[in-house]
Amino acid sequence: MSSKGMTLAVVAIFATAVASAAATTAAIYGFASPQAEEQAAAPETDDFGTRVHDYLVANPEVLLDVQAALQRKQAEEQQKEAQAAIAANQNLIFQPEFDAVLGNPDGDITIVEFFDYNCGYCRRALSDMDEIIADNDDVRFILKEIPVLGPESQAAQRVSYAFFKVAPDLYPDFHRALMGSGNRATDESARAVAEAFGVDNAQIDAAMAEFPPEAALEEHFALANAVGVTGTPAYIVGDTMLHGAIGADRIQQVIDNIRDCGKGTCS
Repeated sequence: MSSKGMTLAVVAIFATAVASAAATTAAIYGFASPQAEEQAAAPETDDFGTRVHDYLVANPEVLLDVQAALQRKQAEEQQKEAQAAIAANQNLIFQPEFDAVLGNPDGDITIVEFFDYNCGYCRRALSDMDEIIADNDDVRFILKEIPVLGPESQAAQRVSYAFFKVAPDLYPDFHRALMGSGNRATDESARAVAEAFGVDNAQIDAAMAEFPPEAALEEHFALANAVGVTGTPAYIVGDTMLHGAIGADRIQQVIDNIRDCGKGTCS
């Protein structure tokens, strides 16, 4: 929703709340006069709109407070929906068939990142992944590729998946090299990175034929849709959904909460 649209929505909500509160108060305490009842039954007058307008102009911070409360409520509802989806898809999310696991493969805390090699924010977040892995020896870090940024991303994903099948032990280094290259990820650039790690075009082509990526992509996109991923990067940390390149500190906060109380948010 645009800022203007959000503001209009907040004004409407505020006006409705004021009217509802006034009517409810009158009904509870029984002091509505017959004249007031007639006015309540009649359409709202311009005078009411003017009073609401004047109040909001005199107290514009109310709009910011209501807008912030609305955004918090929406975020809480989205998090609840994501948590339900995470709980319903535990095995697919945390016991991956198609994905590389970095960090401690037997770690007690699992982080899942949805990413695209051509996502600038994902590239900036590469250092966050490395920091989290370095600072937490009990973290499993699972990579789920969703090539949402066009044909070049899709082509790079095919090479990436083939490389993972040919040389899974080298995949973490391949991932860091391709993500951190600063170049556009394409079929050609991904193959060049693969060759630098000793996997040539013939091996990549053979793996593509033997292990087509469609099943992996279908699972990744279905999971992303289920948990409410709207862009890359996005993270699942335990029971918690995090959107965007939020930084290592925010991810670490959720990890610490999981250690303290078993959930991403401790009450």
